[in-house]
Amino acid sequence: MQQNVAAIHDPVRMRQAGADLLSLALIDARNHTLRWLAAFEPQLPTLTPSADVDPPLWLTGHVAWFQEYWVSRNVQRQRGEAASGARAPLASIDPRADGWFDPSVNDRVQRWRLPLPDAAGLRQYLAETLDATLDLLAGAEESDAGLYVYRLALLHEDHIGEALAAAAQALQLATPADDSPWPPRPARAPREPLWFGAQRFMLGSAPGGLVPPEERWAHEVELLEFEIDAQAVSWARYAEFAADGGYDDAQWWTPEGWAWVQAEARRAPRYVEQMRQGVLVQRQGQMQRVGAAQAAVHVSRHEAQAWCRWAGRRLPTEPEWELAALTGASRGFAFGDVFEWAGGTARPWPGLEGTPPGFAPMPPAGTQGVLRGGSWLTRARCRHPRARRFAAPWRDELFCGFRSCAA
Repeated sequence: MQQNVAAIHDPVRMRQAGADLLSLALIDARNHTLRWLAAFEPQLPTLTPSADVDPPLWLTGHVAWFQEYWVSRNVQRQRGEAASGARAPLASIDPRADGWFDPSVNDRVQRWRLPLPDAAGLRQYLAETLDATLDLLAGAEESDAGLYVYRLALLHEDHIGEALAAAAQALQLATPADDSPWPPRPARAPREPLWFGAQRFMLGSAPGGLVPPEERWAHEVELLEFEIDAQAVSWARYAEFAADGGYDDAQWWTPEGWAWVQAEARRAPRYVEQMRQGVLVQRQGQMQRVGAAQAAVHVSRHEAQAWCRWAGRRLPTEPEWELAALTGASRGFAFGDVFEWAGGTARPWPGLEGTPPGFAPMPPAGTQGVLRGGSWLTRARCRHPRARRFAAPWRDELFCGFRSCAA
């Protein structure tokens, strides 16, 4: 049993997990969702709608809806990726669920106005959908096709857990210290940057198990030698940029970044109240002093690029970041404290043909930035060294930061 508990947090094993491990991981993910729901519940009547995040009740219900839609309502679930996009799903156990939780029928503004179920009603919906999923999983074929929708539902729920954390931060949710879903933040002793020699490298994921579309498919690239930070840029390093007038000098910013700084009147990353004489941030409904060795977080890509220019460095390319993540751990390369902005923009890897069922389509080329790794709020099984996320360069409600390379 202890081996199974460890395995459900392994990012490599869980992508190819069989029914037994998936069952344990789905229960673990649902328990995590319920912890967030419990944390929000006392303050639900007083939450002020935010344009930056979805309502916590909507996010929680959407978890159950997504799982029900792709598993128990999906008459072609056993076909995996070969399922027809024109399928007619079975009816939901709640006839109102599609109107509430289908993201294609309402936007964020509308979601804050929906007459959603209360926390007790959502717990019932969460319990019934998980029971149905586990019953079907027990009889599923042990193959990539037969287990596809279950792996998909697990990945989706883990991602929604991050969205609930972002909502908690944006809404300044106060949580009791003895039952908080917030894990402790890591802090690392400074380490010297790492050097990697020129080489050829297989970038992206090979077939087998659940492979998100943005990682498809593995292909060889050529890398020149490079030097990369062993860990994400800390608050101590970032504060030097702000103290040196970095937010007042256009030379460090791209034109788009400088326009963003002026429009937002930014003087520091989001939620930061003070950067001189220690960093103070708004978190969990109160002001907190953060450790100087902790990775800087809620940093937009605009800010990451500006810091790099000021420091005479640059953001790592995706091949550089991925190679270091896969091969540099024994030399001190650490990731998973914050999502990390990479150089370049979102684009598909060669060989991607369409979007598999249940995943969002790739964004138009050049419109979004790339985030690598994962944050301390990402479930461990999702911190895969080849994982990619995409976000607009101004997004800073996410738990994002960056590391740098020698220019």
